[in-house]
Amino acid sequence: MKTIYLFLLFLCTATVSLAQTKQAELLLIGTFHFHNPGADLAKMKTFDVLTPKVQTELETITNKISQFAPDKIFVEWSSDDQAGLDELYTQYLGGKYEEYIKAKYPNPKRSDFFLKNEIIQLAFRAGKKAKLTKIYAIDYNKTSFPYDSVMKAMKEAHQETLIKGIEGDLKAVETNFNKKAETYTLTQLLLDFNTKEEFAANKAFYIDRVNRAGTISSFAGPYLVSEWYRRNLYMYSLVQKTVEPTDDKVMVLAGAGHAAMMKEFIELDNRFRIQELKNVLKSK
Repeated sequence: MKTIYLFLLFLCTATVSLAQTKQAELLLIGTFHFHNPGADLAKMKTFDVLTPKVQTELETITNKISQFAPDKIFVEWSSDDQAGLDELYTQYLGGKYEEYIKAKYPNPKRSDFFLKNEIIQLAFRAGKKAKLTKIYAIDYNKTSFPYDSVMKAMKEAHQETLIKGIEGDLKAVETNFNKKAETYTLTQLLLDFNTKEEFAANKAFYIDRVNRAGTISSFAGPYLVSEWYRRNLYMYSLVQKTVEPTDDKVMVLAGAGHAAMMKEFIELDNRFRIQELKNVLKSK
């Protein structure tokens, strides 16, 4: 009985402690990749962010983010290469970023990544306006994504219906984005990527489709899903460990698939409360 009493006392104390923890606002932005290397399962068309129209939009978007005033900004860049990200941001703050990139990477195919990437175009721009001296890298790449093994496992298990369902899902994502990219503004695209429905569909792909893959004795599907969860949990842990008690507002910019997972984690984390992108962009 004493053990049970102590356990219940611990739960009550922990609950009170959590309730008293100061919450920081977390602006979570899920995005498509502005520089599209074609590495995602769904092959989307390139959306040119360097056009004058989109550049004007980015100015407006990042002005709103700077008004939100994040104390820290986190991005999908390898956490093992924080020094590389620091060097890029230092050049950006110095005002000669484009010249630096073109000199260092004379091959346009290489320099395009550093000029068009959402980290530079959105996060760096917002960070500079918010007078931040550092942008934080949180990506974790030491996980596997054995998609070919999953497809093989489904074929061996004669899961033709499941295979068609996965292929149909990916095709629908491609078609949907490519159609919207023809008429939507960047702002509309970003808002569309960050709806509750889009986040749910993104997560459902892994649970409703991939997790079923294989025979009763094969766990190729669940292994891929677990590795996807692990990558995102590790990424989120870097946010948790880097945000300080004095931070009132932070921002996380990541691919929409990562953001969908992180939203679930954030909702279970008493340290943060989510700030919606749509609300930040509507602010005066």
